[in-house]
Amino acid sequence: MTHTHPPKRHALLQVVTASLLGLATFSTFAAPTVSRLTPPSELFASGNAAPVIARFLPGQRFDLQATVRPDEASKSITEASFSVDGKKVDATVALRSCAAGCLAAVPTNASIATVRAFSATKPGIHTVTVTATQSDGQSVSATGNFEVVPLLAGGQKVKNIIILLGDGMGAAQRTGARIVAGGYAQGKTITPLAMDTFPVTGMVKTASLNSVVTDSAPGMTSYVSGNKNNNNEEGVFPDDTVEPFDNPRIEYLSEYLHRTQGKALGLVTTADVFDATPAGNAVHTSSRGAGTGIVDQFLDDRKLTGLSVLMGGGRKWFVPATTPGSARGDKTDYAFSATDAHTSEIVKRWGAAPGAMDKERDLLAEFQSAGFSYTADKTALDGIDPAKTDKLLGLFAHSNMNVALDKIDGRRNKARGVTGRVVDDYGLPDQPMLDEMTDKALAVLERQKNGFVLMVEGASIDKQAHNMDTERWLLDTIEFDRAIARVQAFAKLHGDTLVIITADHECSGAALIGGSRVTDARLQELVREGGGTANLRDKVVGIYEQAGFPKYKMAADGYPETTDIDYRILVGYGANSDRYEDFRTNDRPLQDSQQPFVKKEPLSVYPAGPINRDTEGKFLVTGQVPGDSAVHTATDIPLSAFGPGAWSFTGVQDNTDVFFKLAQAANGVVLPADLFPAKRTTKK
Repeated sequence: MTHTHPPKRHALLQVVTASLLGLATFSTFAAPTVSRLTPPSELFASGNAAPVIARFLPGQRFDLQATVRPDEASKSITEASFSVDGKKVDATVALRSCAAGCLAAVPTNASIATVRAFSATKPGIHTVTVTATQSDGQSVSATGNFEVVPLLAGGQKVKNIIILLGDGMGAAQRTGARIVAGGYAQGKTITPLAMDTFPVTGMVKTASLNSVVTDSAPGMTSYVSGNKNNNNEEGVFPDDTVEPFDNPRIEYLSEYLHRTQGKALGLVTTADVFDATPAGNAVHTSSRGAGTGIVDQFLDDRKLTGLSVLMGGGRKWFVPATTPGSARGDKTDYAFSATDAHTSEIVKRWGAAPGAMDKERDLLAEFQSAGFSYTADKTALDGIDPAKTDKLLGLFAHSNMNVALDKIDGRRNKARGVTGRVVDDYGLPDQPMLDEMTDKALAVLERQKNGFVLMVEGASIDKQAHNMDTERWLLDTIEFDRAIARVQAFAKLHGDTLVIITADHECSGAALIGGSRVTDARLQELVREGGGTANLRDKVVGIYEQAGFPKYKMAADGYPETTDIDYRILVGYGANSDRYEDFRTNDRPLQDSQQPFVKKEPLSVYPAGPINRDTEGKFLVTGQVPGDSAVHTATDIPLSAFGPGAWSFTGVQDNTDVFFKLAQAANGVVLPADLFPAKRTTKK
């Protein structure tokens, strides 16, 4: 909603009067408009005061912004100011013309007004108003609202917060891993997953700011900023510029707790470290793909986030552009101009680094110069002495790390003297498992006297669910659960540690449809006999009591001896693209387009998509979505909690609610009982 001065009814009366007198036309009384006001609010968008969209902790920093459009192409916006609850904000208002580059739908004479790093301490709902003046003297104002959440005395203060994020992990992924790793006997679980033993579980609503179906960027940032972001955006509100690093910022949990309590930050992932989930704890950008600037900000803004541990894949971003396999480039980098208040205020008010177009930067060397110990493989990681290390960088792959199934297969074959497996094809066979990375991260972070925030991601639960590669996401969920067990053991020894297990969203609409009715040998025979629906569906899929209890035998390394067992678990997908299915483990994963050498042999001969594998079985499963990948769903996901403050995570909650519950524990306070009531709804 836009609001103009004079009011519309008064303006209409003036127009009618002027027309009758023959002195004016309606166009004389056109006025500038406000087309966007940040923080986002229903008060601005629809005129409804509720629900309140943007919420913040007392003192949490965020940017104010508005896009103002003149009423005619010949005019411009000359001045703007913001007020909160009627009091003018005493801070520099940067006024940027869209002639410098805005979205196509925004006229070039529009202007974007911004105040950086604003904060409010008084609890309650506040109004924010922007007032702007056009070059002919006309003015326009618009009002929205936001809330500062009160934190009340009481509650146990925690020192450490650990967020375990199973990317794409819905209830089906958890259950599937339990069936494979734990087994069932007469309907009872033989060995529960570590995540099953957490005392508190609730459900989380996962919508982003602009869709019921989120992607990983706002899926993660909701937990650590308390606010909704658009899909593909991290730690920022949407704006009308085209630059990926100048959007209105929201202070992250890591930044808030580092600034107020001196806590450190650790990020551990099996993905490329630039990926949405790790970046969504420390980097502010409207483009989750802007890898050069993202990894640069990890180092450049470590004084804001307290980053002390960073482990995963992504070496391609850390080596100069002239190095084979490097992905660094100016198109994905950032540099804030000292002469442009729109971006220079980010440096001045937030304390952020100015950045530079430096594609030849040796970021590996700079991390080490900044005091980070660097490790490139499991052997080196094992050699890290936590007693002598307070900062750790581990990069174990060019991009995403290999998945658990392939890493375990590589280790087992190495022990037998066999080569030529997936990890050998990728050229980096000595990669750690997620629990091994987590152990080292905890040992390093434990030295932080003020505590830490640690995020551990099982990334390829999502990536392999996208590929509808059942056995690979099942084993990645088991790998994630083994990391959970390590964190739980740590938390039991450290009673001031709060742990949550959750996901950013569900991926693929995975469904545990039943169990195979045939042996693995018979399954292969059915392929040779012609496959197709008649053989691979009608003769194989056992539903209800025919599903039985699949029995996987676990090896000493904690993973199944084989996933090609007789009477195996069968998985279907509700958000799938077209694929061929033969219900057996794929020897090779699909091509990973993020790998720098994916177009060279041997990786180039891997299947390009789910329609290119298992074709011998001739069992085509028609998809419900276009493209060559399963997609995220809007399904609620489980959250489990352990430690002080865990009981606040019961019930059905919004993903942004989680942020305030974590902050409650970190501050040793309690949230008001009516903070998340069902009655806070928009009037229709």
